[in-house]
Amino acid sequence: MSSASFTYEPVGATHDALTVCPPGFHPMFVRTRLGEGQEVFQRAAEAVLTWEMHRALGVGIDATAERAAPGVEVTVTLAGLVKAPCRIVWTVEEPRRAGWAYGTLEGHPECGEEAFVVDRTGDGTVWLTVAAFSRAAKWYARAGGAATRGLQHAYARRCGVVLRKLCADLSEA
Repeated sequence: MSSASFTYEPVGATHDALTVCPPGFHPMFVRTRLGEGQEVFQRAAEAVLTWEMHRALGVGIDATAERAAPGVEVTVTLAGLVKAPCRIVWTVEEPRRAGWAYGTLEGHPECGEEAFVVDRTGDGTVWLTVAAFSRAAKWYARAGGAATRGLQHAYARRCGVVLRKLCADLSEA
């Protein structure tokens, strides 16, 4: 593990409530229906926990482990140009909920935390929730303003689309 520090407080804030947004940060909450049933849940959870969803998005993923776990470092590369170093701050693997969150490290264009959680509700519906709080850290993220936040929302929506495709044909009738 590197000695890089997190670039924000409070680290782990997305764990108990995915809608927490500390003062001075911009919130994001995007929820996508993936399908129904235990098979969809298991497939989606595995794709999130093993970086498969992110790789299917076409982003570069360089992680210090094959599976998300607290302390694992991940560098996300966008368009081969923007490198975004992060560290996993928490994971969850329960019968109806699985996922993780990472926090930004020094060198990331944003500062904050982002969570990717798959859950299966009481009626069997499976959802992906991407929740974050962030603010610009690099000049180009600040210069982008609302457009930068729009790209973050588009990325979160794309996560749902890609994960739904990875789970296609698994929904229970």
